Amino acid sequence: MSQTQSVSAFPLWKRVLFSERMLGETRSRRIALIGVTAALCVAANFLEIKFFDVQFSFTIYVSILTGILIGPLFGFAASFLGDAIGYLVNSWGYLYMPWVGISCATFALIAGLVMNGIRLRFRGGGYVKLAIVCLLTFLICTVGINSTGFYLYNRQMGFSTAVLGYFEERFGGEATFFAYVCYRLFFKLQIVNSVVNYAFVFLTVPILNSVKALRLKIE
Repeated sequence: MSQTQSVSAFPLWKRVLFSERMLGETRSRRIALIGVTAALCVAANFLEIKFFDVQFSFTIYVSILTGILIGPLFGFAASFLGDAIGYLVNSWGYLYMPWVGISCATFALIAGLVMNGIRLRFRGGGYVKLAIVCLLTFLICTVGINSTGFYLYNRQMGFSTAVLGYFEERFGGEATFFAYVCYRLFFKLQIVNSVVNYAFVFLTVPILNSVKALRLKIE
């Protein structure tokens, strides 16, 4: 991917707040771009596809792009705000689950830190960083934050008959965290949702990187 100026050109605290692309913008344009990305995060909530207990969405894809485009902490804030507003506009009749918003925001945070914070100065280095983003976000956000939140919530409120049946069939009735992660990833197909979102990331980022007007220039 393209060459760009060294990350050392900006103070560390600025690079934690914004991407280098955002640091080159005026304050008004930064605010506008944060608003646009937050709006995209809201829109991602409306693109959810629900089929019985199986749910597909593009929140992973949009959150990662948000972190790459506007930076770690402001990407975190925009993604969290987008998820919260999306819930207020259309809750689908569910309770608000804060760990979902935290997970979306953490996708953006990790993407911003990895893609904007380090340089791999060899051909294909940008793709290596995208792979690192996918691995870290899957483990930390999908398995760690989201699955833990849902596991603790369902354990407190009582597992559904579908979950209990899965536990009985596959794990002898043991309602462990590992069993629930397997249920969520494979029975509810969240592993498929993750793979599709990550595939879109790998397809989109190189295209955005080639658009000169965006001045993304990820290497």
